[in-house]
Amino acid sequence: MDGTAGPLVVSAAPTEAGLPDALVGALHELARVRRLLVALDFDGTLAPEVDDPEHARATPEAREAVLQLLELPGTRVALISGRALRSLERVADLPDTALLVGSHGIELRLDTPDIQLALDSVELEKVETLHEVLGQVAGAIDDVWLEQKPAGFALHTRLATDHNSRVAHLVALSEARAEIDDLTVRKGKNVLEFAVRSTTKGEAITHLREYTKSDAVFFAGDDVTDEDGFAALLPHDLGLKSGTGQTQAEFRVPGPHEVAQVLALLATYRAGGVHEQ
Repeated sequence: MDGTAGPLVVSAAPTEAGLPDALVGALHELARVRRLLVALDFDGTLAPEVDDPEHARATPEAREAVLQLLELPGTRVALISGRALRSLERVADLPDTALLVGSHGIELRLDTPDIQLALDSVELEKVETLHEVLGQVAGAIDDVWLEQKPAGFALHTRLATDHNSRVAHLVALSEARAEIDDLTVRKGKNVLEFAVRSTTKGEAITHLREYTKSDAVFFAGDDVTDEDGFAALLPHDLGLKSGTGQTQAEFRVPGPHEVAQVLALLATYRAGGVHEQ
C-alpha cells in the first residue's frame, strides 16, 4: 500500500477477538500457506517502550503467542531489531529456534549460535572515530547517553528535555558527518543511530524470506525504521503497524497488547487450519 488511504484501526470495527473483519480474513488466508515467516520488531511491538532498553520485555501474551508459533510446523519466527544482537538475545529470551536479526540487519543469528558479522579495517577505524565524536556529545549534555552497537552507536535522548534532545541530535549529526563519509543515520523514537555499514529491515526480511523459503511473510513493527520492512512485503504478505504515525502497513493496532492479540489469533488459525499442499 502507498499509505495514503490510511491503515485500518482495530478499535474501528470490533469483531472476532476485537479485530476488524478485513484483518481477521487476512489472518485466515495467511495461516493457510505451507511455509510462513513471522517477522517481528521487538521494542514497541512485542514489548512496551521503557526508559532503560535493557529492562524491556515482551508482554506475557506476546511471549506466549510467539512460543506457540515457534512450535507450529512450517512456521519460522524471526525478531528483527535495531538492537545489538546480544541485547536482543537477553531481552527476548527465546528458544534457539527463533531467528534473530540485530542492528537493522547487520547481525544475524540463524540456525547456529554463531553471529554473522564482519567489519573490515576501514570500517573499524570509522567506528573508533564515531565513538570519540558521539562520546563527547553524550558527555556534554544532561541525560543523553550512548549505546555501542557492532557497526556504530545509538545516541539516546529519551530522558533528556526536549531542548537538550534537539541540541544533542543537531550537534551529533553535524560533528559525525564532518568526520565520516558515507555514514548511515537513522532517526527513531528518542534515538539517533549512526552506523558505518548500511542495512535495512527490508533487506533483512528479503534475506529471511529466501533463507526460510517462505511462501508468505507476516511483519509487525512500530517505528520509522520498520517502514523499510513494510516496503519489502509482497502483495500476499501481511504488514501490521503498532501505534501511531504514517505507515505503509496494511493494518494497524494501538500497541503491543493488540499485537499479541493478533499473533495469538494467527497461531490459533495456523494450528487448526489446513495448510496449502
